[in-house]
Amino acid sequence: MGNGLVHEESVFINFRRHVPDPKEHGFRWVDIKQLRFSAESVADRGLLAGLMEHEQFRDDYAGGGVLPDGPRHGPYWLRLITPDLYEPISQEKAVRILREWVDPLWDVPIGLEADLQREVFARLAAADGIYHLGELGDEAIHDWGRVHDHFHEFVLIDRSAGRITLIVAADD
Repeated sequence: MGNGLVHEESVFINFRRHVPDPKEHGFRWVDIKQLRFSAESVADRGLLAGLMEHEQFRDDYAGGGVLPDGPRHGPYWLRLITPDLYEPISQEKAVRILREWVDPLWDVPIGLEADLQREVFARLAAADGIYHLGELGDEAIHDWGRVHDHFHEFVLIDRSAGRITLIVAADD
């Protein structure tokens, strides 16, 4: 547990499960980690800081899973990520980023679209605040961090439900 956050559940959507040809899905996937916070948690930046302290944030998203003492987060060195790097964005912009990543020229299989609607887009719609971690630059990329072609990260804050959700959409 980190800073009062309690991990509730994780969901992994592997595009490979929905298409017969591996070239068609581009090795894309979405990883979702949902944590509960207490009602007295107030500031969004404080919740972001708490998320970064939580062991669930220590995931390189390259097959190693969560490493409680790990120094990496996705393609970045963990020590270089701060709450101030997360930009508040609108639901519309978050949806646009994700839809462009999924690829508007690709006919998304019905099952995959249903999974994305339920696990990603419904959570975006319920969020009071949406934060996006943009590109951090070459100096923040860890020693083998270029394994991902694309890495999109969103943090959703849903105050009515007392939940913070980390959504990573990437490919490798």
